[in-house]
Amino acid sequence: MLFRGIHPSEPSKASVVTVIIGFFLMGTAFYGFIELAEDVMEDEKFAVDQAVSNITASLSSSGLDQFMGTVTELGSVWWITAASAVTLIYLAFFSKTSRWLWVFFLVNMIGISALTKGLKLLFERQRPEVLEQYDGVGYSFPSGHSSGAMAFYGFLIYMIVISPLRKKWKWTINVLLSALIVLIAVSRTFIGVHYFTDIAAGLALGLGWLLICIASLEMMMWRRRKNHQASEKQTMSS
Repeated sequence: MLFRGIHPSEPSKASVVTVIIGFFLMGTAFYGFIELAEDVMEDEKFAVDQAVSNITASLSSSGLDQFMGTVTELGSVWWITAASAVTLIYLAFFSKTSRWLWVFFLVNMIGISALTKGLKLLFERQRPEVLEQYDGVGYSFPSGHSSGAMAFYGFLIYMIVISPLRKKWKWTINVLLSALIVLIAVSRTFIGVHYFTDIAAGLALGLGWLLICIASLEMMMWRRRKNHQASEKQTMSS
């Protein structure tokens, strides 16, 4: 866990800063999503959507289009579901980390799926273009590829952070995973099945929910360590 080895009654400066940054990011993510959601609900037109659409159109080429089509599959429902199943099996049966990790991973993935589907039905925003080949069907807001990629690959980033890997490998893997999240999001507007605001909302929703799940896991593990240490102290004194 992030705060493993830190005495519950004596938090380090680094742990306090981590908590503050985490809650700030969580609040910012949900605030950003709510702001976008209010405007979408009022059927506002966003200049940034048209601007991004013009930029992607100017960059379009057969090679880049094919690359983006491949990248977008790494955020598709079938891929995220299959990858989540493999990750869940690993965490539940082969990983030496806390058994609670697979529970919160499952909550993270089921939760983001339910939230995204529910919000799509709530806002009923039409897509700029319907492309069944790239899962460009159904409603547009928020982007399910973006929210799902943020939740799934974001949890992998968390798992790498708490792993015993060397720091240089942690940084390398997590930079690549972060770049993948961004690329998947960009691919959705590049192939024309989402507005930029759909993407931004999906990333914000995925980040907010991811941080809630991680914070809940960390707080539960912190309380368990605190109770365990209190129990040990009481046993030694008796």
